[in-house]
Amino acid sequence: MSPERRAVLLLLGLAVGGQGLRVWWSAPGSAPGAVTLFPGVPMGAPLAHRDSSIALTRPLEPGETIDLDRAPAIELARLPRVGMALARAIVADREARGPFGTLEALDRVPGIGPGLLRTIGPHARFSAPVPTPSVLADRTDTRGEGRPAPLDLNSATAGQLEALPRVGPALAGRIVAFRGAHGRFAAVDSLIAVPGIGPAILADIRDRLRVD
Repeated sequence: MSPERRAVLLLLGLAVGGQGLRVWWSAPGSAPGAVTLFPGVPMGAPLAHRDSSIALTRPLEPGETIDLDRAPAIELARLPRVGMALARAIVADREARGPFGTLEALDRVPGIGPGLLRTIGPHARFSAPVPTPSVLADRTDTRGEGRPAPLDLNSATAGQLEALPRVGPALAGRIVAFRGAHGRFAAVDSLIAVPGIGPAILADIRDRLRVD
């Protein structure tokens, strides 16, 4: 084979091989001849994660407050000792039962107690009106002093019990479940047998309960 013929065949082989590489690297659905050097990488997801991380770790400025009646979970998680799990619980409670209106009402969220309320209090604000209990009229003390009458421990519902100081939905449910399993309470102090009720909680709610 002459050198000229060999050179022509070599050039022809290089041309065919190059076209094959172009077809092999082309993205599906692209125009003929388009070349993709590297597979496409989604760009939005890393940026979204980065932005979320920045928002979550951004410290509170001096004097900055967060509206607990409106803020999303990612903003609530910036509060001291409030992570994303508790922030989501706050939002879920707010969506199910309405805005809080006051710092004290935030105690109804499971996982929030007096210590945490004191910690986040300086950083919290509430844009909703202060809620007015709708059952105040039929729970007024018979002596006319305007104080709520003590609840009957053996007939109170979980909804009524959870309005007591430091008693949220979870503890109120345990009280009702204990009563159902063990029968009527003989005295208010018998509550000490309910898991989650200690001397401090019992002291706070003793005068708000009675046993008929």
